[in-house]
Amino acid sequence: MNIKGWHELFTKEEQKPYFRELMEFVDSEYNNGVCYPPKENIFRALELTPLKEVKAVILGQDPYHEPDQAHGLCFSVLPRQTKLPPSLKNIYKELAEEYGSCNRPNGFLEDWGKEGVLMLNTVMTVREHSANSHKGRGWEEFTDSVLKAVNSLDRPVVYMLWGGPAQKKAELIDNPLHLVLTAPHPSPLSAYRGFFGCGHFKKCNEYLVSNKIEPINWIGEKTP
Repeated sequence: MNIKGWHELFTKEEQKPYFRELMEFVDSEYNNGVCYPPKENIFRALELTPLKEVKAVILGQDPYHEPDQAHGLCFSVLPRQTKLPPSLKNIYKELAEEYGSCNRPNGFLEDWGKEGVLMLNTVMTVREHSANSHKGRGWEEFTDSVLKAVNSLDRPVVYMLWGGPAQKKAELIDNPLHLVLTAPHPSPLSAYRGFFGCGHFKKCNEYLVSNKIEPINWIGEKTP
């Protein structure tokens, strides 16, 4: 594969047995049933955010598993999806609380990816109607390698780790230039235990600005 900005990573991973087995599994799953995201969008997060442009990382678990939702970025849904997933609703609530408004007409977050937010699911594919169905098949090793590549960057990066599974990845991040922010997951089951009020979006931008890096436009209009 030759995804712009990640060539070195893919060159290394493609030589490893786990990756070949993973790609064979993914091909088989997509050939024998409906899986998400669409095959051409599996690596969309990496396509939108080349390694050298990563400013922040948001980690999800695995893609949405119902039609017209997943397109390769964690938490994001296709523009035609009229109903926001509950976790994304809560992300928007937190943004509105931090900035006083959230001018986003839908749940499509590709603009964040283009601004340098790597929106990575730790498992990058899923079978329709079956959450976590591709867990434990090799994606975790691949996305750990992605995180290690980001960790090696010699400049500030902010990680927003929400929920226990994402926070376990903090052990891969030991670069003193980087900032790790943790909070409960934005799911309705846990958002009121500390995701609401975490202030992560402003904290991320404050850290970027303090390091002379352009902040992220989180809310769809000019942000402070």
